[in-house]
Amino acid sequence: MNQATPQASPQPQALPLRWKPSVTVAAIVEKAGRYLLIEEHTPEGLKLNNPAGHLDPGESLAEACARECLEETAHPLQVTSLVGIYQSRFQREAKNGHAAEDITYLRFAFTGELGPAIEGQALDEGILRVIWLSLEEVRASVSQHRSPLVLQCIEDHARGQRLALNAIYTDASVWRA
Repeated sequence: MNQATPQASPQPQALPLRWKPSVTVAAIVEKAGRYLLIEEHTPEGLKLNNPAGHLDPGESLAEACARECLEETAHPLQVTSLVGIYQSRFQREAKNGHAAEDITYLRFAFTGELGPAIEGQALDEGILRVIWLSLEEVRASVSQHRSPLVLQCIEDHARGQRLALNAIYTDASVWRA
């Protein structure tokens, strides 16, 4: 009688690491035909950007946008609407002591009412200055933009693109410890 040779159980496969895009927010603010931008130090040199940054734990997207605007411009922002949701990919080769990077950004751009600058409010590290540029100046400075999303968000805002804030739902679990 032939007995079948027992088959070894397959080894469990390690699950691949979950891919996670980097969630960011941006403030798109226009006043008298000019758009609020910041000039900041980056590994690629001085670049122009919308006041923008990463979503932090324990805050909604709109709260993150208001915080980033204050930190980067010294102006409080009351967020009133969503301009759009954007996705881009940033790739950087390793150089000058910086590791290679391949990051997909998921950006939520908001607009709102900008308050007056808060006296004595320091700007985030790396922010050189706050500037206001016309749409034409923003278009003409594309080579200085930190991301292709800088212009796209402003173009959408200039076209009047707005979504109600209730298009984004934030569950109360976000604020629980």
